[in-house]
Amino acid sequence: MLEQGTISIHTENIFPIIKKSLYSDHQIFLRELVSNAVDAIQKLNMVSRAGEYNGEIGEPEIQLAIDKDHKTLSITDNGIGMTAEEVKKYINQVAFSSAEEFIHKYQGKSDQPIIGHFGLGFYSSFMVAQKVEIDTLSYQEGAQAVHWSCDGSPNFTLEESSRTTRGTTITLTLQGEEEEFLEAARIKNLVKTYCDFMPVPIKLEGEVLNKQKAPWRESASNLSQEEYLEFYRYLYPFQEEPLLWVHLNTDYPFIINGILYFPKMRPDVDVTKGQIKLFCNQVFVSDNCEEIIPQFLTPMRGVIDSTDIPLNVSRSALQGDRTVRRIGDYIAKKVGDRLKELYRDSREQYISAWKDLSTFVKFGVLNDEKFKKQVEDIIVFRTTAKVAQKAIAETPVVEVQSPDGDVWQDVTPPSPSAEEAISSTPYTTLKEYLERNKERHENRVFYSTDETTQSTYIELHKNQGLEVLFMDSFIDTHFINFLEREYSDVKFTRVDSDLDNTLLDQDKAGDIVDPKTNKTRSESIKELFEKSLNKPKVNIRTEALKSDDPQGTPPAIVLLPEILRRLREMNAMMQQQNVDFPEDHILLVNTAHPLIQNLVNISQGSIIQDDGQPSTNPLVNLICQHVYDLALMSQKGFDAEGMKSFVERSNEVLTKLTEQAGK
Repeated sequence: MLEQGTISIHTENIFPIIKKSLYSDHQIFLRELVSNAVDAIQKLNMVSRAGEYNGEIGEPEIQLAIDKDHKTLSITDNGIGMTAEEVKKYINQVAFSSAEEFIHKYQGKSDQPIIGHFGLGFYSSFMVAQKVEIDTLSYQEGAQAVHWSCDGSPNFTLEESSRTTRGTTITLTLQGEEEEFLEAARIKNLVKTYCDFMPVPIKLEGEVLNKQKAPWRESASNLSQEEYLEFYRYLYPFQEEPLLWVHLNTDYPFIINGILYFPKMRPDVDVTKGQIKLFCNQVFVSDNCEEIIPQFLTPMRGVIDSTDIPLNVSRSALQGDRTVRRIGDYIAKKVGDRLKELYRDSREQYISAWKDLSTFVKFGVLNDEKFKKQVEDIIVFRTTAKVAQKAIAETPVVEVQSPDGDVWQDVTPPSPSAEEAISSTPYTTLKEYLERNKERHENRVFYSTDETTQSTYIELHKNQGLEVLFMDSFIDTHFINFLEREYSDVKFTRVDSDLDNTLLDQDKAGDIVDPKTNKTRSESIKELFEKSLNKPKVNIRTEALKSDDPQGTPPAIVLLPEILRRLREMNAMMQQQNVDFPEDHILLVNTAHPLIQNLVNISQGSIIQDDGQPSTNPLVNLICQHVYDLALMSQKGFDAEGMKSFVERSNEVLTKLTEQAGK
C-alpha cells in the first residue's frame, strides 16, 4: 500500500456539505464525472500536440458500465490518467483548510467564479455512492497505475494497481436509495440531458449515447437553414418552426457561442419564463438563463455556451457580475443587428414575423436605450393605407411529369402582378406614415386599438382618405406614450376620441332657424336627445358627418376625449383594475343621417294631445334611446342586464313602428 490517511485536515463536515449544501440535485454527479473524463481526454490531446507524448492516442471514448449484481456504476476514459502524486494533489488534498472556510469564502460571495476550483465535481459522486474507487494509469512513461478508495468518510486508501491501459475508471458502489442509477434507461436519459453535445463518444453496452456535434460551436457559414431548423426541432420537439435565429460567436472581450431562436408566440407560452439552455464547454448546466438574457428577450429559445459566465459550485445558479451584464448587452446588440439585417434584406419576411416579434421588440425599446437606437427605424405598424410591398420572393420553377410519363411540364404559378404586390395587410413605419400624410394632416397620427369595436370610426376615416395605424397589442398603450415623448411635435389621436374637421361637413342647413320653434335644426336635435336620454353626464354634440352616402354613416357615435380616457386607463392600471366605461362621454349625433332627419320631422309633426304632449313622443324617445344604444355598442359590450334592456327596447321600438305603419 502506497498510503493510508485522511483527505485533509478539519474536513469532518465536507461530505454532509457536499450532499446538502453544494448540490441540490443528485443526478448531476454523472455530468460532473463525465465532464472530468472529457477533460482528461482533451488534456491528453494537448500534451500530444505539445510533443510531450509520442504514444498512440487512439479513438477517444468514454465507457459507462452497470453491474447490478455488485450495485456499481463505472465511468472509464482513455485520457491522460493520473500518477500517485497527482491523485494526492487533486483528490486527497482538497484545497481548503476547512469546510467552514470554504463556505465562508465562496458561498457568501456572489462575485466569485468557483466552478472548476478544487476538483469538487468529483466529490459529487458521494451524493449517490457509499464507496468511490479510482483506478488510473498516467500517460507518463514508466508510470505506476494506482487505485484510490474512499467510503465517504475522511479516510482513504491509495495503493498500486495492476491496470495496464492509460486512462481512468471511476467506480461508484451506489447507496441503497440511489439504485435508480443502475437502470440503463435512466443513465441514457441523463447523458442526453447533460452530456449530449460533449465532443467525445459516450458509450453504454457498445451503444453511443450522445450526438457529440454542437451546432453552436460551428461557424454560421457552415450551417444550412435546414440544420438550424433541425437543431430547433431537436431542442423543442412538437413546436412550430421558429421565425428566425441569431448565431452568437465571439471570443473578445469574453467567450460566448450560441444560437438563439425567435419562436412563434402561442397563448400557452409563458413569456416570463425563459427557455434558453445554458452550457459550459458543451456541458449542459441549466434551463435558466434569465440572469444573462435581457428581460425583453426572455421568450427567445436556444443555447448559450460560455466559459466566462460565473457559476456557483453546483453550476445551478449564475453569479451576477459585470461580465454577465456585458454579455447581456452583447446578445441584445446581436439580436438588433439580425432584425435590421432581415428588415433590409427581406422586408416581407420581417413583416410576416412582426406579429410575433413586435411585443418583445417594443418591450426592448421601452427598457433598453441602446437597443432602442438600433431598431427604432424598423418598428412597423399595420395600416389602412394601400402600401406597396416588395415582391415576396422570386417564384421557384416547379415542374411535374405529364400523364404520358416523358414530358415535363412547367406549372410554375405566374409572378404576382403590380396590383397583387399591394399587400392585403400592409405595414409602415411611423416616419413613412408622417411623410406620406404631411400634406393632409402634418404631424398628426390617427390610430386604432381595436379593429373590431372601432370599425365604425375606422371606416369614417378611410372614407375621407385618412390613414389609420393599428396599435392593438397589449403593450401599445405604453408604447404610444413612448412615441409621443420621442416625437414631441406629433399628436396621436385615437379614432374614437374626436373627429378631425376633414370628417365633418359644415352643415349650413343645421344653422337655419325654424320660425315655429325659433331654433336651428341642430339645436332641436340636441334638445330632443337631451330630453329623451335624460343623462346629464352625456354631452350631446350635433355634427354632419361627411359622406357621399349619408345612409352609410352611423346616425350617432360615442367619443371619448383622448386625455380623459388616458387618465382613466392610467389610474386603472395603477390600481390594477379594469377600465370602466366612463359616464362622462360625448354622443355625437349625425345630423346628415336620414334617420335623424326623419326623427326631427316626426317630433315636429306630432299631433298635440289633451295633456299637451305630442302623440309620437314615446316613439321618438325610444328611437333616440335606440340610436344611443347602437352608438354605445361600438364602444363597449353590454353586460347581461344592459343587453336585456337593449333587446326589450328594440322590441318595443319595432312594435310601435308597426303600429304606426298600420294606421
